[in-house]
Amino acid sequence: MLISLSFHVLALPSTSDQHGLLPLGILGGRAINQSSSLLDVFQVSPPVLSPKGAPCEATLMVHSFAFSYGQPFVGEYTPPSCDFNRVIFNFTVVSAGRQYDRLGLMYFNDTEIFRTSTAEPTATGIEWTYMKDMTNYLVLFKEPQKIVFDLGNLVNEIYTASFNTTLTATFFNDDVAGAPADLIIPISARQSAKNAPSAFSLPDQNATNTLTLPRNVKKAVFSISACGQAAEEFWWGNVLSSNTLTFPQSVLYGYSPFRETQLYIDGMLAGVAWPFPVIFTGGVVPGFWRPVVGIDAFDLREDEIDISAFLPVLCDGDEHTFEIRVAGISDDGYGHGSLTDTVGASWVVTGKIFLWLDASDFITTGSNLARSDPDPTLHISSSVSSLPNGTNVTLEYSVQVQRHLSLSSTIQTSEGSRVASWQQTLTFSNQGNYSNGGNLQINSQNTKGIDISSIGYSRVYDYPLWATTLYASFLDGNFTIGGEIDRSKNVQALGQLAFPSGLQTFGSKESIHPNMAPFAGTSTTNRQNGTATYISVPSQSTSYGSGSTEQDLKFAGVEASLSDLQYGLPNIKGSTELYHRHVLAINNSVVEDDESFSGQTFPVHHSLSTGNQDFAPVDLRRMLGRGPYGA
Repeated sequence: MLISLSFHVLALPSTSDQHGLLPLGILGGRAINQSSSLLDVFQVSPPVLSPKGAPCEATLMVHSFAFSYGQPFVGEYTPPSCDFNRVIFNFTVVSAGRQYDRLGLMYFNDTEIFRTSTAEPTATGIEWTYMKDMTNYLVLFKEPQKIVFDLGNLVNEIYTASFNTTLTATFFNDDVAGAPADLIIPISARQSAKNAPSAFSLPDQNATNTLTLPRNVKKAVFSISACGQAAEEFWWGNVLSSNTLTFPQSVLYGYSPFRETQLYIDGMLAGVAWPFPVIFTGGVVPGFWRPVVGIDAFDLREDEIDISAFLPVLCDGDEHTFEIRVAGISDDGYGHGSLTDTVGASWVVTGKIFLWLDASDFITTGSNLARSDPDPTLHISSSVSSLPNGTNVTLEYSVQVQRHLSLSSTIQTSEGSRVASWQQTLTFSNQGNYSNGGNLQINSQNTKGIDISSIGYSRVYDYPLWATTLYASFLDGNFTIGGEIDRSKNVQALGQLAFPSGLQTFGSKESIHPNMAPFAGTSTTNRQNGTATYISVPSQSTSYGSGSTEQDLKFAGVEASLSDLQYGLPNIKGSTELYHRHVLAINNSVVEDDESFSGQTFPVHHSLSTGNQDFAPVDLRRMLGRGPYGA
């Protein structure tokens, strides 16, 4: 498996071991299993520590998801007898046949701990493995839990593939483990007692829980897990609501291409997240995503908000409400707009509160909360033009959003008094163009943000996305889609809130880089671009595709001074590349794949695939988020 970090395949030069630069016991075995007839599908992402000779492992799930809507896997987790402060998941899936991509959510009781999606299989079969550091949930792994793993799937005469899954956990001790939360409280629909998943679906449901928190909290972080489905899967390609009927034969989705997930505490805005535009493996043109899936497709990452400034209020012993909302933009068709309290269906959301506790006999107090959270600044416009005879209609639209918010208080813990603050500055732009009767779309979008916490954490991110798609239909009912995509996820994160930074892999006693002390954080640049085509033949209940995708990922340790974070961004002193991977895939086959660990490059070998890519037949609206109903 490409992402699996087993330890018996890759042969490395002896000089690597002598120089101590490569963790032979940690990161070996990254070559493909040549004996397998299954196509290996993978997500390009930094490696995860899974050391050789770990004291204990456990199998949490072996299950086949066939006709599984409303029928999640339900099992029990019992903590292992060994001592551990790190937990790593290994999620392996095998599937053969035709199938859509599916969304999977895993819970411990009512708490979501892992969100993933599936690849689209081939007739001869695919497999993938994804490894994830779960140490931030250490407190949950120390107690028995009910496992609810929801992966709704459909199997019939056309969609024939089940997803055969195995989930294992590795437990071990490591000297670079951080200090995970003492308590984790879910914000969810709380349905585990009914053996049901606990996600909210917005806007149909109200994603609110009312809770009483412990009174001795010294640090609190809220995480939001959210992704759009159905009419909201391609939210980034939506248009202004006033333009949805521009092309009568191709009804478009509205509320603009802008989305904001919001956290409200007792009715007050406590922070926001502007989501990364995840594209699932059936999205836009499926040929993009085999065998390299989209960025984050196997691991839908959560956004974090430091809510420590609310602790003087939250630790008063009373009940408090926590609510997650998803907002878009409504407009009047004349360039005026405002944030909505609703969007299309549907957003699948949950949240969590990570709490670090003080001495049991201490009550956290502090000053009143100072807030600055003005409404975001919106600049929107659209225009429709056509030839004198009314043909060749073109829709152009532009959406720009800026927001800044800051919250602060002085909190008193057993360690003394300190300022707790959270600041966010975000900008968004989207330039969209529809023409050719709504069948040609060009979309250029960028999301940028800066999050700063007074506890020594900052995150600077940039999500550029450019995509173009062309749809054509024929008299015999067949249709084709062609597309190009160029997108990136670039993140510089210093310090740590609730989730691991990724440095843990490289800073262990068997590390790639022997001296991790200078690194205050990480820098990740991850770019993916490609072209793909898709042909649907409804009369044969089948479809075919081809495509090429290139991806380049760089992961570096960053040296910086965190002392001035309370007043602005830290001073970056330098960075050191720890991991680099470059992949080129064409028509099911990886033709180039090189990995570098601290500057030493090793090719990853893959077996070649032949023939066209065969995909499950899907309607146009499901693939593109637009088009004629029932197509």
